[in-house]
Amino acid sequence: MKRSVSILLLAALLIVSGCLPPAFSCPVHAAEEESIQTKELNFVFLHGAGGNSCSFQLLADSIVDRLPGYISEYERKNPNTKVVFDTMLRCYPNDVDNDTWANNIAESIKKYFNKKNLILIGHSMGGKTALYAVAKNVGDLADRVAMVVTINSPIKRLIDYYYAGGETALEYWGAKWMLSDKGVLDSIANYDSTKDGSWVGANKHWLAFISAEKAPLSRQFDFGGVDPLPRNMDDIIIPFSAQYAEGADVIYYGEHGHSDFSAQKEVAGFIADQILNYIFGKPVECSFLARSGTYEHKANWLPVTVKWQDAIGEMPAYTGEVFHKNESYTRWQEWVDVVGEPSSEIKRSSYLVDKVKSLPWLTGIKEVRWFNPDNPEDCRLYIRTRAAPRCSIQAEWSINHQGLLPQDIKRDHYEVEIATGTPLTGIEDVSWLTADPHDLRLRIWSRADGPFRWFKVKWRVYLKEPQLRKVIDEIP
Repeated sequence: MKRSVSILLLAALLIVSGCLPPAFSCPVHAAEEESIQTKELNFVFLHGAGGNSCSFQLLADSIVDRLPGYISEYERKNPNTKVVFDTMLRCYPNDVDNDTWANNIAESIKKYFNKKNLILIGHSMGGKTALYAVAKNVGDLADRVAMVVTINSPIKRLIDYYYAGGETALEYWGAKWMLSDKGVLDSIANYDSTKDGSWVGANKHWLAFISAEKAPLSRQFDFGGVDPLPRNMDDIIIPFSAQYAEGADVIYYGEHGHSDFSAQKEVAGFIADQILNYIFGKPVECSFLARSGTYEHKANWLPVTVKWQDAIGEMPAYTGEVFHKNESYTRWQEWVDVVGEPSSEIKRSSYLVDKVKSLPWLTGIKEVRWFNPDNPEDCRLYIRTRAAPRCSIQAEWSINHQGLLPQDIKRDHYEVEIATGTPLTGIEDVSWLTADPHDLRLRIWSRADGPFRWFKVKWRVYLKEPQLRKVIDEIP
């Protein structure tokens, strides 16, 4: 009896310590191991035209350095999941057309990185080609790619943009770069990746990083002292509005040049964090169009430079007209009107009062001012008019308000460009009208050399809102 009890106690101790011999072992550990799911994240870095793999070293290192922290947090929240990652950083012929380039990438992945769950991260032409390769399923890449990241890529064709001296993008960059060209310039200038991007955005994920100078004629990123895109905000090479299209989740990362991410640690770190936040389901602040519009200016007949300073981006609040007729045969008459409304919901911005259908010299607008100058929420105007005997005056008025964003939403960036016009015109500076992050209004300084030169400005302002994607949950 004592011998039997001793054997049972020994068996119990072995069970607790996990040292049972095979004949007495329980298959629990094996079952637990089989239930663990492994997810792979495989990063492929794609350099741009005239570039090489070195341009991605800083960003690749930044992602690799940060990944263990993201993985540990994800595995803690998902105890039956293990996440592993790998990277591929190679050079490709950087002077070929996008179809050839895409096939080179697909062949390289098949031969040296035969994996699934690919995350293609492309700079400039590398990003444009990545969208093309996935949308066109080059080398069966579509089924193997989870998302595409583009950084300052020429998504839209550059032939549609005005370059210094009136040259085309093909002519300008062909002369500037003086590099071997086996179709790369034609692909950059003439191929539009908008449809490729839309397909990737709808069927996979497309995260686009964009940046540019603060104004079209800013000297921040001039190329050898010359602004190659005098009518557009740009990053030295790519116009701002060409760096993304519908279907992308867009992240504006500041006033940075085309390749700053390859040399500036803080820029590479920011981009790395946003990519990993996007993959692991943390909020990323994306750009969304808030307002847009156009306006024109024309110099007069004098041979001098005319300059303008415009405040734009306000919202209409109230409009109307005042009309008065002087019935007297002998004396002038004046009238005072108070128009608009007081409001506790909006803040006034500007007003405009114009005389219409009234005789010059015999009628006039004598005074216009805010009815309550000290209260920015009072949108009423004081208008004083006059007319000669037997004359009438008609004036149209409009009041604009600031159009502030809600307190939980902030502005992100703006885009300002000259859409069309004559040479010797330009936008010299752009800034936010106020320091309030909820105020979308802009101040724009522009000029035109007379006589009669003119231009049309397009402007767009964007707000930022957090987006959650969590790509890793879609990876089998």
